[in-house]
Amino acid sequence: MRIAVCDDEERFLEDIKNRIYTIYNSLDVIVDCYDNGRNLLKNFEKQPYELVFLDIEMPEMDGITLAKKLRELSRELNIVFLTGHVEYALQGYEVNALRYLTKPVRADKLLEVLRYVSDKLIKKRVIKVRLDGEDRFIDVNDILYFEAQNQYIMIYTLVGDFLVRYNISDFENELSKDGFFRTHRSYLVSLGKVKKIGKAEVVMEGEKAVPVSRGNIKNLKEALYAYIEKSAF
Repeated sequence: MRIAVCDDEERFLEDIKNRIYTIYNSLDVIVDCYDNGRNLLKNFEKQPYELVFLDIEMPEMDGITLAKKLRELSRELNIVFLTGHVEYALQGYEVNALRYLTKPVRADKLLEVLRYVSDKLIKKRVIKVRLDGEDRFIDVNDILYFEAQNQYIMIYTLVGDFLVRYNISDFENELSKDGFFRTHRSYLVSLGKVKKIGKAEVVMEGEKAVPVSRGNIKNLKEALYAYIEKSAF
């Protein structure tokens, strides 16, 4: 889990960082500290965090403004505000804040937040791809379908499209248990995003049509019915 803490008090940054590492001393957790929002935003664009702790009262850019900018970059980000002023709570609803913690942060409240986000990430299924020299994590639930384009794969998702240099068979093997079906040699679709099956195509969410090989129609229908039956329980 990648965690960022942004606060203009150096002593507080070191304290909360050490406390998080004490709780997760044996897990794959990275904690980065920032004394201003601009540096956090710059690094977030390169490699997003799953959880950020933001002090509301900071010079140059306050925590609310920073949270709004971060929310524009990620709708999945867990934002926790650090403040002693209850009146800021209403503004937090605008950025879908997870929690408000008062300073100094109580150990039990910090543990509650970390456990909640950790459990949430465990349940979340993602794939990791290499994009523009960086590791990028894509939520499987957001994926509509994959399309092979020569030596590249276009991943169509609910939050944007990503062109990566992979083999479509790699994704087929990785996602075989996640409800994905190879409709065509060049297409791999999410059964959960199929809206309609035609004679030679399937219509996905967003009304995008994906071709289906003639010999795959029967198998596609069987796979879709099995997926629907499994998802009903």
